[in-house]
Amino acid sequence: MVVASWDHSNFVNCVRFSPDGGKFISVSSDKTGILYDAKTGARIGELSSDDGHKGSIYAVSWSPDGKQVLTVSADKTAKIWEISEDGNGTVKKTLACPGSGGVEDMLVGCLWQNDYLVTVSLGGTISLFSAIDPDKAPLPLSGHMKNITSLSVLRSNPKVILSSSYDGLIVKWIQGMGYSGKLERKVNAQIKCFAAVDEEIVSSGFDNKVWRNSLLGDECGDADSVDIGSQPKDLSLAIGSPELALVSVDSGVVLLSGTKVLSTTNLEFTVTACVIAPDGSEAIVGGQDGKLHVFSINGDTLTEEAILEKHRGAISVIRYSPNFSMFASGDVNREAVVWDRHSREVKLKNMLYHTARINCMAWSPDSSMVATGSLDTCVIIYEVDKPASNRITIKGAHLGGVYGLAFSDECSVVSSGEDACIRVWKLTPE
Repeated sequence: MVVASWDHSNFVNCVRFSPDGGKFISVSSDKTGILYDAKTGARIGELSSDDGHKGSIYAVSWSPDGKQVLTVSADKTAKIWEISEDGNGTVKKTLACPGSGGVEDMLVGCLWQNDYLVTVSLGGTISLFSAIDPDKAPLPLSGHMKNITSLSVLRSNPKVILSSSYDGLIVKWIQGMGYSGKLERKVNAQIKCFAAVDEEIVSSGFDNKVWRNSLLGDECGDADSVDIGSQPKDLSLAIGSPELALVSVDSGVVLLSGTKVLSTTNLEFTVTACVIAPDGSEAIVGGQDGKLHVFSINGDTLTEEAILEKHRGAISVIRYSPNFSMFASGDVNREAVVWDRHSREVKLKNMLYHTARINCMAWSPDSSMVATGSLDTCVIIYEVDKPASNRITIKGAHLGGVYGLAFSDECSVVSSGEDACIRVWKLTPE
């Protein structure tokens, strides 16, 4: 038997059967909810318009005992309704979810799961309420909605992870706990390159500027910027002297001290990646031609010392080891190489196990391992004192590709990717 109902005057957004299967409810963009007998399809009641929603109702969920329902709406509120024996509903409680009041705070999904009420906003924030005590402030759970392009682990507290996405969002995570909040900046520009030290965030976007934001616990403080005249392609901080930064542009590199340009070095090749040594004494610049150019830094002057050739594709990433004895490089032709910094000879070769470009790299704190992340969705961890064939491969780490990597300790790798997720992987020594 097919029963058609035309009771709503606008789109029906959600239909849910009661737990006992005796009735069902539909909610609509006409701001109403209607209850029906599940056997006959006959209309038996509706949600009262008194204190009802002022916007489209997008979702509904029944309580486990079938005596109440939870609804969420474009008016940015959630409501608990008492369903009477005759099938009509009256508002028992209105829940206000946290947010700034913008379009992203419209509520589009909900679930009544045992003793918890769950709402989901258009901006991706999940709010977890107590069904027993709905007056209690909800637990917000959120994250990124766009590709996470960079992440950083704070040296002073390796459990703290900061991640950034293309849309300019910076999120703080605590390993073992998860989401810890969004870091709001006074100037919310898009982010292409991102680096963080204990008390400062350095970023660049698509406006030719490099921004420095003070980091005050769970908040971003004052921001300063410097215009370097070209769009930044890569950004590296001297960890031992974080006021020093090296920024690459197509035509060369820019050396910064805070928000002051110390020097701009034009190079005769197209620059694709760069890194500055932890003590600020050296820099390595990678090119479209696959070559690595090693420079010494004296004050504001960069002097080329060597050119290293091993890669067969444009350099995509370069990273120094924490003990400053090695560096690693990766290219768009899926190869990674570990180099001895002093002899400038290859230390670990045949790192050819990815099937697409290498996007990111990270060293373990003790410099014994290096991890690579690729467009092929995989993370590979190599031990530098063992053959490259003796590797750990994490397949399918991030759908769409891996774009951020960091070690939080010798046995934990943090990764991020196109799927807008952060994942922590525990390494088990063999």
